Amino acid sequence: MMKEKLAAHQTLIEALKCASKADLFATMWQPENEPSEQTVTFGEFFDLAESYAALYQARGLVKGDTIILVLPQGIDLLAAFVGALILGAVPTILAYPTFKVEPAKYRFGLLGVSRNLRARLTVIDKDFPDSLADCVQGIETVVLDSASLPANHSKFSWAEPQPDDIAFIQHSAGTTGLQKGVALSHRAVLNQLVRLSEALRLQSEDRIISWLPLYHDMGLIACFILPLVAHLHVVMQSPTDWVLWPASFLRLISEYRGTLCWLPNFSYQFMARRVSEDDRQGLDLTSLRAAINCSEPIRAHSMEEFYRAYRPYGLARAALQSSYAMAENTFAVTQSVLDGRAPLTVYVDRETVGGSQPLTMVDSDHPGAQSFVSSGLCLEQHRIRIVDDDGRDLPDATVGEVLIQSDSLFSGYYNRPDLTEEALRAGWYWTKDRGFKIGKDLFVLGRKDDLIIIGGKNIYPIDIEEIVWTDPHIREGRVVAFGVENPDLGTQELFIVAEVAEESDLELSQSIQRAIRKNISNEIGIAPRIVELVPPKWIVKSTAGKPARSTTREKFFIQFPELDLNRSKQEGFADGR
Repeated sequence: MMKEKLAAHQTLIEALKCASKADLFATMWQPENEPSEQTVTFGEFFDLAESYAALYQARGLVKGDTIILVLPQGIDLLAAFVGALILGAVPTILAYPTFKVEPAKYRFGLLGVSRNLRARLTVIDKDFPDSLADCVQGIETVVLDSASLPANHSKFSWAEPQPDDIAFIQHSAGTTGLQKGVALSHRAVLNQLVRLSEALRLQSEDRIISWLPLYHDMGLIACFILPLVAHLHVVMQSPTDWVLWPASFLRLISEYRGTLCWLPNFSYQFMARRVSEDDRQGLDLTSLRAAINCSEPIRAHSMEEFYRAYRPYGLARAALQSSYAMAENTFAVTQSVLDGRAPLTVYVDRETVGGSQPLTMVDSDHPGAQSFVSSGLCLEQHRIRIVDDDGRDLPDATVGEVLIQSDSLFSGYYNRPDLTEEALRAGWYWTKDRGFKIGKDLFVLGRKDDLIIIGGKNIYPIDIEEIVWTDPHIREGRVVAFGVENPDLGTQELFIVAEVAEESDLELSQSIQRAIRKNISNEIGIAPRIVELVPPKWIVKSTAGKPARSTTREKFFIQFPELDLNRSKQEGFADGR
């Protein structure tokens, strides 16, 4: 059994040493290269990783030192990471700059995380932009090229860490300046992999397919560390290649007979809508036993749209599963049960979602029904509480903050004891996510910090944003909703920033704004104060590819200071929208 195999190890190094060197480990699909696919066995991979370890050692890196990796997604990035583990150093992967990330936000984030980590060594490649090099702050920077790695090195002596030593650092998506480096011990990571393998009913024949970035937990843990430690084959591509040709991910599942993948919610609709009928021809998705939606919240209609699109190509409804995960818990907290059924979906009277009383369950055809998909059940050795603002436990079907206790929790935020003390209290991690339980099932609604409160009614931005992007003139997934305190009314008002699909759509601004206002009023019963239409690529996105609400809000008020209700009151601006 995979669970027993993983539980036999005390450190990641012990697990790596047990891999069969002849077995396939990783295949990287890179269409710009010839050949387009690079595959390495565990033996070949460890030889490359040892070369990186020798390079680091020659540069003075020693056990316990922190090392920053800012490299394109590929086999070299994987080996650079494991090379640090072999040496006993503490690696962390940061996002490589792409066309998807706003330069100013990327610069700010890179500078913040570099300062916080105080790394001994930073590794970049020769194509890393010179304009950003000053943002990577380590004692020494290594620029990799074909001649960087030692051509020959004697058999490297692998480190022998202790179970509670920090193995590596990963970063939470969306943290300001990316300063919350999540320190994970060997023990916590292995505990997570044991619990996750049991929930997934993991088998040695499983093959993971992924386009996810390695600088966030979904890509790093589920799609790199899990196959590395469980000795499975993983097939990867870069997020950029997936965005440019979303059919390629489905092709890789079909060609390699992939069995497991993890996906954010938006990608289900993206692949349902952006893959042409021609590109679907010849797909065979019958091997896929779990495509796991790992978002907060999970949307039933997104998964249903994906299912309808790919059912003709062998996709089973039971393959669409769910999870709740975060960097602070290494990865998964919950996982839906893989027993041939889809995750539980419940329907709630929308009017009761924002209150403090238990939710009212209704039938799916109720006029005010809002669906919620379960993120699954707790992994073994994991516990969840739902509490109010005073930390008191709430009954089933009542919305509150999600608290976690497990044997996979992080050691703390690296070099940030202040943040650690705030988040970890009496052995419980306070997630700042809002959700509710029904029996053993957890349902997650969204971030507590993003909550909009209008006239005492709680509104989740994602509910507003999904209504807005149903308008054909609006770019799907490129909407941000937020609340702004109105001092005259003593409550927040709703502001919406939405990207039009084409810049020419701005000529229709008034009619589009009227339609959006009508839709929101009909669905939510709230009239927005501001609906601002902006051109494509205006909204700021995080390195995870999600709209960055707080940063977009800041950008909005820099560009439109007259719309800041507090400032307009002080300076006499008029609100004309």
